[in-house]
Amino acid sequence: MKRSPSLVALSREHHTALVWAKRAQRGGSSDPKTLVTQLAAVFDREMEPHFQTEERGLLPALRACGQNDLVDRTLADHRSLRNEVARIRAGCTDAVEAFGRLLGAHVRFEERELFPVAEVLLFSAAATGAEKDEPRMSV
Repeated sequence: MKRSPSLVALSREHHTALVWAKRAQRGGSSDPKTLVTQLAAVFDREMEPHFQTEERGLLPALRACGQNDLVDRTLADHRSLRNEVARIRAGCTDAVEAFGRLLGAHVRFEERELFPVAEVLLFSAAATGAEKDEPRMSV
């Protein structure tokens, strides 16, 4: 599916997140300690900034449009993922697979539910009053 230009970067970041979700679900059978270190680093470098972008721009705009359930679900997922990363850093190896499952489900939720609603409400020509895909807000 072609994404609104305003959501392309976030959507591309989801691909990387899915790769890490699969790695985590497999559990890093060859070297679990390396996987834990890599997960923590990629979370800090890529996933947390992604969450911050959504939490500062996209989610407040969707809440303003009355999409409280979608926003609340997204924020709850972000909290859960942050909690799992904290558990991973604390040495809880069970958290690695749980993180992978949660991350995969979260990305699918955003791609299949959150972003399509955002495109209609925030980025479509009808929503913006424009002829092209000009956003009402920036992410």
